[in-house]
Amino acid sequence: MEKVMLAALFADFNSSTMNVSFAHLHFAGGYLPSDSKDWRTIVPALLVAVCLVGFVGNLCVIGILLHSAWKGRSSMIHFLILNLSLADFSLLLFSAPVRAIAYSKGVWDLGWFVCKFSDWFIHTCMAAKSLTIIAVAKVCFMYASDPAKQVSINNCTIWSVLTAIWAVGSLLPLPEWFFSTTRHHAGVDMCILDVPAVAKEFMSMFGKLYPLLVFCLPLLFASIYFWRAYGQCQKRGTKTQNLRNQIRSKQLTVMLLSIAVTSAILWLPEWIAWLWVWHLKAGSPTPPQGFIALSQVLMFSISSANPLIFLVMSEEFKEGLKGLWKWMVTRKPPTAPESQETPAGNSEVLPDPSPESPTSIPNKEKPDSFSSSKKKTEKAGIPILPDVEQFWHERDTVPSAQDNDPIPWEHEDQETKHSDE
Repeated sequence: MEKVMLAALFADFNSSTMNVSFAHLHFAGGYLPSDSKDWRTIVPALLVAVCLVGFVGNLCVIGILLHSAWKGRSSMIHFLILNLSLADFSLLLFSAPVRAIAYSKGVWDLGWFVCKFSDWFIHTCMAAKSLTIIAVAKVCFMYASDPAKQVSINNCTIWSVLTAIWAVGSLLPLPEWFFSTTRHHAGVDMCILDVPAVAKEFMSMFGKLYPLLVFCLPLLFASIYFWRAYGQCQKRGTKTQNLRNQIRSKQLTVMLLSIAVTSAILWLPEWIAWLWVWHLKAGSPTPPQGFIALSQVLMFSISSANPLIFLVMSEEFKEGLKGLWKWMVTRKPPTAPESQETPAGNSEVLPDPSPESPTSIPNKEKPDSFSSSKKKTEKAGIPILPDVEQFWHERDTVPSAQDNDPIPWEHEDQETKHSDE
């Protein structure tokens, strides 16, 4: 009997709460009261899985791009992809855990600041990602128009574009920051969007325009640029064009187009739930709790899908991942191997250069030296030792009386033996 009364009381509480909240307000911060323990367990578990995959993938992409920038091989597209990955990483680090906690509990106990910060930060990152995709599509079209020509943009322009993207992305969802707050309602604390009567018309307009500005228009502009870029890739067939640049341009366009299409598909359910909630009328059915929760999970899964697309579809990222792994494995404190690096300015010198490579042979080696061929044949499979390199360096920089001696090292060995005796 007591269980029946509690169930009826909980159902009345849910129905009254949902009617009041959806008639005048709606929930914010990821808080959604649910009487289903399954949803309160499944949704946080899915968010944790998305976070784990996204953390690893975005860290790899960020590491590859930073390693390329450190080597001086960065470009505008690299910076934009880095911006996209940083936004994904921020969502998984700050927002997804908050949503997991909010879904797992029946009350809001994360505080007032998190309630105001949660939705605003999520939509700031998502808006920045949409604007970044437009910029990526534009640069991709510029590159596809002439793949043999390097698209050079100075650092000031790059930082200006990134600053403008984040400034616009942070300003668009400000109404959510203003009106999100905590309220003690029906005996529990809730995070809701409390819109005063004077701002209802403004927020009604905001609910219609925000998806248009953040989702529809960016997707439209990006689709136009990608379509034109793909058309340019199909036209590149002249003999004067570099075949490698043509193939790379097409692969880049397809990869970035896959990012845009995947983001649009996974983000679409969230906007359906958004429009359903914002334009809910009295007496009309409310969106199912499971649909709202799963639309949030799909939105966060974009942050895990993007790095996987980069790492699977891009040969450059595959090679960069191998190079980054090799750099991390072979990186040691400054010891003897570092003295083998040549100061010739070659940025892609391997950690263990071949003894037959031009960088390991002295530039001033005598052509009539009897030992040149002998030394190469005897040490073809043995790495050059640092003391040998130092010996040749001293011969090049400090002239000695033995420069005309065809076998100076044998005399040096005899002198060493006499000195030891």
